[in-house]
Amino acid sequence: MNYTLVGTFVLALGALLIAGVLWLAAGGAWQKKYDLYLAIEDESVAGLNLNAPVKYNGVDVGKVRQIRLDASNPQRVNLLFAIERGTPIKEDTVAVLKTQGLTGIAYVELSGGAQSSPLLRASQADRYPVIKTKPSLSARLENVLTTVLAKLDSTSTQIDAILSKENQLAFSSALADIATVARTFAARKDNIDAGITNAARTLDNTARISAQAAPMIERIGRSAEAIEKMGNEVAQTSATAGKTVNSVGADVKRFGAETLPELARLLGELTVLSASLRRLSEQTERDPRGLLFGRKPVPDGPGEGTPRP
Repeated sequence: MNYTLVGTFVLALGALLIAGVLWLAAGGAWQKKYDLYLAIEDESVAGLNLNAPVKYNGVDVGKVRQIRLDASNPQRVNLLFAIERGTPIKEDTVAVLKTQGLTGIAYVELSGGAQSSPLLRASQADRYPVIKTKPSLSARLENVLTTVLAKLDSTSTQIDAILSKENQLAFSSALADIATVARTFAARKDNIDAGITNAARTLDNTARISAQAAPMIERIGRSAEAIEKMGNEVAQTSATAGKTVNSVGADVKRFGAETLPELARLLGELTVLSASLRRLSEQTERDPRGLLFGRKPVPDGPGEGTPRP
């Protein structure tokens, strides 16, 4: 009976020891808690494995929990991260794929996260908070190399077109023409030198003529200024004469309006007086005695004194 109790106690104690060891191995009271985050990659994740480290500015903060293709778009890969609770994952935090040295083992690097940026939360349409991603260095290099290779291919095609047989013949002909022109210049070197010397002399003469023409141009300028001044004075004189003519015209108009009627009456009276003097002169010529004895009545003519029936 005592052996049975001892055996039972030993088995129970062994089971407790095994359970304690397993619990401690699993972390026990010091086991860390993780939050799940989702990242969507638009490039290949070759080299990235499950439980690959997730680092935040070089510090291990979690692991890759799941890698799978997006069912709606096979060009994208969904990565599920298990990140230690309390890690400040902000809305501007960005995930990038990187490789460790020469081994080629891929991991996820988190960066960004300004102090003023709020913490990343899951939206109503998403199950997990979604961390933004950007292309990795290898993807960027691949894009650059692709572009460079395309440009090199295009350049090579253009060079082949330039170096075609027709262009080679044209280049050969152009070089031959250039050689001919060079020989012609060499043969006429003396004439060209003489022409250059004459051109230099002509330029010197032109410079001297320009220097001599400067005083003449200055005198012409002064003459033009004098003519302009005289023109201004003539214009002022014309304006003054116009004012004088206008005042004389006003005086003439006033003279005509006031004097002409009186003059007309005077001429009328002179006309009447002249007619009276002419009649007096005619009567004096016919009968000078009338001036002394007066004018006798003229006798009636025949039949003038007889009354009419």
